[in-house]
Amino acid sequence: MMGHTASRSPNHFDPLRICLLTYRGNPTCGGQGVYIKYLSRALAELGHTVDVVSGPPYPELVQGVGLYRLPNLDLYNPDHLFKPADPRDVFRSPINLYEFLDVSSGGFPEPFTFGMRTYHHFRRMRPRYDIVHDNQCLSYGILGLPRLGFPTVATIHHPITVDRDTEIKSSRSLIKKIQTWRWYSFLGMQKRVSRRLSHIITVSECSKRDISRDFRTSIRRFRVVPNGINTDFFYPLPHVKRSDDQVLVTNSADTPLKGLKFLIEAIASIRKKRKIGLTVIGTPKKNGVIEGLVRQLGIGDCVRFTGRIEYEEFASYYAGATMAVIPSLYEGFGMPAGEAMACGVPVISTVGGALPEVVGDAGILVPTADSGALEKAIISLLDNPERRRRLGEAGLRRVKDSFTWRHAAEKTVDVYREVIDAHR
Repeated sequence: MMGHTASRSPNHFDPLRICLLTYRGNPTCGGQGVYIKYLSRALAELGHTVDVVSGPPYPELVQGVGLYRLPNLDLYNPDHLFKPADPRDVFRSPINLYEFLDVSSGGFPEPFTFGMRTYHHFRRMRPRYDIVHDNQCLSYGILGLPRLGFPTVATIHHPITVDRDTEIKSSRSLIKKIQTWRWYSFLGMQKRVSRRLSHIITVSECSKRDISRDFRTSIRRFRVVPNGINTDFFYPLPHVKRSDDQVLVTNSADTPLKGLKFLIEAIASIRKKRKIGLTVIGTPKKNGVIEGLVRQLGIGDCVRFTGRIEYEEFASYYAGATMAVIPSLYEGFGMPAGEAMACGVPVISTVGGALPEVVGDAGILVPTADSGALEKAIISLLDNPERRRRLGEAGLRRVKDSFTWRHAAEKTVDVYREVIDAHR
């Protein structure tokens, strides 16, 4: 580990020695990497000592935050997809062999195998930490850490059962439904592990209720700590002139849960009456549902897919947009809404999941899966520049007042101390 060897029982206001666990840590892989990067930095800025144990692809961490790389077969690496870089690695350990066989049969073993490797690592190295914080791995191996003397807490960002059920429902064939069910088979383990943890951090009241229900875990074990918004990359650019007819969306194009289909239908209807443009940050799947829908509706000339963009580019895209729309069917927290608000752009959002908790009264809320409601809300903002200005300012204030990573880190430390006290 990173060399913390002195054993102690921290007093309530002492700086803590914290170990964050994440089975994949790079921010480009999604919300897990973003969470680890910015929470670790904010915890360190509060004066705590922070290390991260991660599987590949590894996180980007600020100076002063330690990183222990826990290798695996890296079977999702595009350079050798579903194949180990060195075939001999498959037979170097039972965990490697299990990982390879599970991926080969359509499973997703990373949470399980990372947790087991983490347990063996802690048992062998015996590092000294006041608290270990698991980032939605929820492997059986994590349950072994308290027995080794490490107070342990886990974050569950949202109930992944929602993702699974939505994907199965949207699958067009029985084979695809079975494949989806097989890929999400790790959920059985995560449910069982969550029921044996004394404390669970989640990011919204909505996630708390839904995880408790779907995982059948006592709601008393949950502590709500909202995420922070990354204001390093999401901030206003007052000198950039906003367009009068451009909608921006950042949701993953072909993920059914993100609801892009309904926004595209709304844009197609508006386009019949007036000038409108839609910019989608991302790339649609070739010959996928979204690409087919744009072609079917004949709106390819007013819908633009940017492809993958660098984080440094987000602020300029938001600055030039008339509004941002979040059409998700469900969000465990609602990062896209918070990021848009941090850029000072007016927001239209569905009421899916925790989005109302993030947006509050600083945006327009509409029902989920309702292209007509989206159309009506978009037109109302197109016709009212003053309301757009007021909503943009309100959203920015809300982020600064409630959704910074410092706020998140302070509340997370409160939970850490509660877990440490319970472990004594």
